Amino acid sequence: MIKAAILGYGVVGYGVYEIIRKNEQSITRKTGGNTITVKHILDLRDFPDHEQPELFTKNYDDILNDPEVSIVVEVMGGLKPAYEYSKAALLAGKNVITSNKELVAEYGTELMALAKENNVNYLFEASVGGGIPIIRPLNQCLAANEIEEIYGILNGTTNYILTKMVAEGADFASALSEAQRLGYAERNPEADVEGYDACRKIAILASLASGKYVNWRNVPTEGITKITKSDVKFAEKYHAVIKLVGMAKINDGKVYSRVCPMVIPSGHQLSEVNDVFNAILVKGDSIGDVMFYGRGAGKLPTASAVVADVIDAAKHIHINKLITWKAAKEDFMIDPETASCQYFVRANAENVIDSFPGAENLGGENGEWFFVTQDMTEADFKAAFAGRGAYIRVLEA
Repeated sequence: MIKAAILGYGVVGYGVYEIIRKNEQSITRKTGGNTITVKHILDLRDFPDHEQPELFTKNYDDILNDPEVSIVVEVMGGLKPAYEYSKAALLAGKNVITSNKELVAEYGTELMALAKENNVNYLFEASVGGGIPIIRPLNQCLAANEIEEIYGILNGTTNYILTKMVAEGADFASALSEAQRLGYAERNPEADVEGYDACRKIAILASLASGKYVNWRNVPTEGITKITKSDVKFAEKYHAVIKLVGMAKINDGKVYSRVCPMVIPSGHQLSEVNDVFNAILVKGDSIGDVMFYGRGAGKLPTASAVVADVIDAAKHIHINKLITWKAAKEDFMIDPETASCQYFVRANAENVIDSFPGAENLGGENGEWFFVTQDMTEADFKAAFAGRGAYIRVLEA
């Protein structure tokens, strides 16, 4: 019998407990006969009406010092005390499973090294894409490939907001308000709408794909708060939609990564990903394009990925699976100013287009003019544009 502890009994923590209880027989079969049970749940709140109130503790030492607990599930979120608790568990020879992308993006290098040193596992499938499998495929199923590109719609909240703006002509503020009403967006939605959530996720994926730690702070990040109804309307005229995209390109050991709104032409695999769904497009040198699609958040989708890691850990007690990347000793990030793409421009004067030979004129309304440039480097574009309006990068078809 394998005994686990859950740190944090919020939405995902409850989902983990529920799945382990509900699917006990099938989980036991998948572990090769080892039943997984929850022995402790750490939370500062009281749950007197819970079906197993004896499981709850407010003292982490009850878990850390329990020799029967071999798997610790960290679903608390944030860095403190999640980092200290995870590190202590690994040092004590316990496997750690997490859905905490902030923790993985910040301390994953150290925690994976500790797992290797102590012959246990630090697994984080649910940290990117919720219930969508992507960490394990990158590390195992696609291991024969050199990963060349990753493009992802990695945040369900922003995708829902942009879908509302496209489908219903809503403005950003009203679409955000609706997302908050439905529980898709937090009361403080900054991490989602400013792109920080997607940034941490693409940094994790880029680290795995390149084998070098991509510090999320070095990934240029833009959110969707400046997207207007006119942007959406004229993107449609261009036969395209606007999505928040996290991307990474790996070439000869160098990484170009960023998070920003992108104009995606109709027919591209990511253009039809709507509402709260996420999708991740991976290009390998041998397999070509592979698409991963599904619900990127929510109690049961995220919990299912967490429990899948619990099962994996139970099958590999005292066997490190070597999911890792290395701290880079040199600067391997490509200067974004040298990257090339087309630009979808909202200009504040009609003659701005004259600075961009070969641009496609989309027309205008209400004192705003729209056009799409030819392919050009970011440095050249910014020099010619000189801040005369706003722009969105165009994802190549």
